[in-house]
Amino acid sequence: MSIEKRYLIDKFNIRESWRLFRIMAEFVDGFETMMDVTPGVTFFGSARAKENDSVYEDARDLARDLASYNCPIITGGGPGVMEAANRGAQEGKGLSVGLNIELPFEQEPNPYIDKLISFRYFFVRKVVFIKYSMAFVILPGGFGTMDELFEALTLIETHKIAPFPVFLLDKEYWGGLIDWVKNKMLAEGKILPKDLDLLHIAESKEEIVERILEIRKKLGIMG
Repeated sequence: MSIEKRYLIDKFNIRESWRLFRIMAEFVDGFETMMDVTPGVTFFGSARAKENDSVYEDARDLARDLASYNCPIITGGGPGVMEAANRGAQEGKGLSVGLNIELPFEQEPNPYIDKLISFRYFFVRKVVFIKYSMAFVILPGGFGTMDELFEALTLIETHKIAPFPVFLLDKEYWGGLIDWVKNKMLAEGKILPKDLDLLHIAESKEEIVERILEIRKKLGIMG
């Protein structure tokens, strides 16, 4: 191997090693910023939802109701459903948290955040979402929403984290996915029957509020 090639490899390895310190710093910053936050409810959904969309209104209303019981609301900090949930949290006089990710588009922090953390790395951000959540509410969204949904289900299924409820809001939107999970994944033995219990399509926003208040009571988290 030539000296020039060896030099380039060494330079690359050094640069990659220093990246570990940036990753560690993001974990430290995330944990220290969130250490006084009681377990909250994380909202996921489309960043493209507009203010007059029903999904925006659902997220805002649900977050407002939960926040009125002093339940922290956690989102990805961006526009769309994230903005709606953070907005509802402030309207409900609760803590509004945004875990923002640096992206070339769609991800300027929304103006309804009380506690903001910005991340460079998706995987660090995911750890913070999981660590400080007692439930996920999944509203209609795209690839990113699906990623967060199945990441949570995988961690629960493999016992890497304690089980917590994953609510899907909007039966019409999620019904086809649930049918596919039953008719393909379950029918072909790719998942177990009990794994279906990890997914719950909520019939109403009120049902989610009631369930989460029950969980908070069991955890000893009072209003």
